[in-house]
Formats: sequence, structure tokens, C-alpha cells
Amino acid sequence: MNKFFKYELIKTCKQSGARLGRLHTPHGIIETPCYMPVGTQATVKAVQPRELEEIGSGIILANTYHLYLRPGHKLVEEAGGLHKFMNWNRPILTDSGGFQVFSLAGINSIKEDGVEFRSHLDGSRHFFTPESVMEVEQALGADIAMVFDECAPYPSNYKYTAEAMDRTHRWAARCKQAHTREDQALFGIVQGGMYKDLRIESAKALSDMDFIGYGIGGLSVGEPKTIMYDMLETIMPYMPENKPRYLMGVGTPDCLIEGVLRGVDMFDCVLQTRVARNGLALTRQGRRTIRNATFERDFTPIDPECDCYACRNFTRAYVRHLIKAEEILAAQLLSLHNLRFSIKLMEDVRKAIAEDRLLDFRAELMEKGTFN
Repeated sequence: MNKFFKYELIKTCKQSGARLGRLHTPHGIIETPCYMPVGTQATVKAVQPRELEEIGSGIILANTYHLYLRPGHKLVEEAGGLHKFMNWNRPILTDSGGFQVFSLAGINSIKEDGVEFRSHLDGSRHFFTPESVMEVEQALGADIAMVFDECAPYPSNYKYTAEAMDRTHRWAARCKQAHTREDQALFGIVQGGMYKDLRIESAKALSDMDFIGYGIGGLSVGEPKTIMYDMLETIMPYMPENKPRYLMGVGTPDCLIEGVLRGVDMFDCVLQTRVARNGLALTRQGRRTIRNATFERDFTPIDPECDCYACRNFTRAYVRHLIKAEEILAAQLLSLHNLRFSIKLMEDVRKAIAEDRLLDFRAELMEKGTFN
């Protein structure tokens, strides 16, 4: 790694083999395994940066596609970079926008040079290349940038998946050549769909390119969780042990634990804030739909085991009232809680790894119904 980045593998859990690590970045140290709140448009929906600090968020994610379209990477660069623009002084990771280009935007054509697409905002035409994406991500100035990749949808046949994987490898090499910012770590992305031989081939190819870290893309895109776990088990022997591993777009409590058990260090997911806006709380006792009538006279905290501001100060009955009254505070409190729930879960995961008892911790969570 360069002088700005260092990954320490502190230990592996004797009971499970899970990894406890530490990633040093220009804006602070990231304790791993970790969950990263998603701030797609340079803001985590309904949550202030100050609150993110208070709940222990060590890093957040922003998205290149969205920030390129609005307000534009040049404006963010003019403001002093993403950290200054959004007043966040801890680490940031920017997704390359590849997933959004292939899933959200209207695609006209995929070429060897890049992808032509239409903006989901106004229909305007744009063209992303590995080089242009690197220009955007370097202007945004996050601590960690992802390469531009092609994410094959699920299901996809073998031929298309292999072609998308090969193109991802070629684009990764172009990204690495175009990326010149030393104070920004560039992560490669392993693809290969749901085919074991392709996943192994991709893990080997990306490892040979010697990136600072590695994303695992193209999972949690509709496939059964058992297949995702199988793919993780397949590729991990071919992933560098001395580099951080990031499972992209995954963040349900069960997947966080199962991912860590299979060697993953970093996760992100929009689930926490998205379900909060629909009145759903993640708790150690399982999911709770707070808008339901059963909570009308429930004067207990959202989650009795949670230490967040919402759980310390308000009841399920009050939050349900806010939901029914369509008050903004409902989304704010539930978003804050769900994010703290996931961050605290990973804090407890790290403690369990340090104590060589992660399998016991998983069993305790299962008994409580956390994964329901």
C-alpha cells in the first residue's frame, strides 16, 4: 500500500476464522468488519453528519453516478472536495456508478470504450468510460474509489456473464492506469455472476492487478442467499489476505454476520434508511413494523437493547403516532435507530471476534430472533 493507506489484519477468530482488521486512511481509521451507511447524494437520508458521528459511523458511502449528474463533480471539487462540501471529516467511499448505470439509467449501448446512458433525471445523454469515471471520482476526493465495472444482472447466462467479467477486468486495468491520486485508494471489483469458475477467474485476475482493496460486486442482486454465501466461500481462497474485502450492497443482519464468517471486512446497504421511511425498525428481537396498530399503546423503546437517541428518549407508541401523522421526525428517528442498530451489531461482531466467540454470538442472535 502507499503511504496514505495501510490495512492491518489484527487477528482471526479461532472459533470461526472471521477477520478483525483496521484500515488507515487520510481521514481516519476504519475498524473492520464494518457497516457503511449510504449517503448516495452526499447525504444519508434524514440523518445529520453530527448524528452519524454520535452513532459511531466510521465511514460513509456516496455515489459517483448521482453526484456526476447533480450537482456535478466540478462543483464539488470547487467546494474543496466531498468532505468539505458535505462537512464530513471521516472517511468516505465512492461507488463508481457502474451499478446505477446498468440498473437505474436508460442504457443505449455498452461498448468496449464505455457505456452510453440516459440520465434518470432529465433523459440527457451521457457516456461513462473508465477514464472519465476516474476523473469524476478523483474530483470528488473520497478516501476510497471503486473501479468502473459491468454488473451482470441475475439471472444471466454464462456467455454474457463471462463477457461482462472480461470487460470489467479490462476496464479495471484502464481505471488503474488513469487513477493518479495517491491520497485516494482504488479498489478493484470482483465479478463473475453465479458461476464458480468465473468468480475464481475474476478474483485471480483482480488480485494480480494489486489494488489497495477489493470489492465483491454482482451479489445480492436477486439470487438466493445460499448462492451468495456459496460464491463468497468460492472466491475467498483467491483473495489477498492482506487487503480489505468489501461486499457491495449487502446489509441485512443475517448477511452481515454470514459475510463476516466468510471473510468479508466491509459492507454497505440502503436498507437501513429505506425501510425506516416505511415505518420499519430493525431490532435485536427481529423486524418491527412500528406503524402497526399493535404498537399504539406500546410505551417501550423501539429496541430495548439499543443505546441510540431515539431508543433512549422515545417510545414505539410515539413513533407510531408520528408515522400516522406523517411527521418527518418519524423517518429521522427510525433512520437513526436502524443505522445505530447495524453499526452496534458490527461493534459487537468485532468484540466477538476479539474474544474468539463469533459462532456463539451468532447463535445468541438467532435465539433472540434478530434475523427474523
